[in-house]
Amino acid sequence: MVKLGRFIFRQLVEYKSNTYTYILGCPATRQSVIIDPVVDTAERDARLLKELELDPIYGLNTHVHADHVTGTHALKQIFPHMKAVLSDKSGGKADKLVKDGEIIKFGEEELEIRSTPGHTNGCVTYVSHKHKMAFTGDALLVRGCGRTDFQQGNPRTLYKSVWKQIFSLPDDYDLFVGHNYVGVLQTSVAEEKALNPRLTKSEDEFAEIMNNLNLPNPKQMDVAVPANLEDGDPAFIKH
Repeated sequence: MVKLGRFIFRQLVEYKSNTYTYILGCPATRQSVIIDPVVDTAERDARLLKELELDPIYGLNTHVHADHVTGTHALKQIFPHMKAVLSDKSGGKADKLVKDGEIIKFGEEELEIRSTPGHTNGCVTYVSHKHKMAFTGDALLVRGCGRTDFQQGNPRTLYKSVWKQIFSLPDDYDLFVGHNYVGVLQTSVAEEKALNPRLTKSEDEFAEIMNNLNLPNPKQMDVAVPANLEDGDPAFIKH
């Protein structure tokens, strides 16, 4: 057995959509979770989990993604006891639908679920208070935030979510995001409260910014959303 004497944390990248995937593991029990896996890199993730002799009991999705197909269904074919997790507000299927304030336990570790809608209705942030870490998905990005122009997006809802559920965490909590397009791996509560060019504005200014981004739709949106509402089941992937 590989000797891993402390909290297990790995950050992985899927380059087509610049998605960050996270593996968290309990060193005492080897139970683990994987956050936002991507179908394109599911075999890579499974290989690493096996190499580290980790037992993935949950595949945690931060929301129904529009830019890639989730890897939870693919990983469940390799680890049949793993359960896919999604917010009960997402409108999608999963083995476990969770609510704001619930706790996900894996061995001696746990994550608090904080509802952070605004990018989508079902966005959640997973918080490890023990390790002062939060996994924000697309709700909050490094010096940015998720879009609010499709999939139930609402800029005022997102603004309130970030300030109430993420910026209310202590300043020294590290934040791990769903995407970054220039290779920045993480940020912190203190940094984003001071430096985020959108969320340091007033709510009205923020809404004005978000309502005028005029961005093209994600390239994989028409494929990803229907599939992710079904936990990435290949039967629902359009080709």
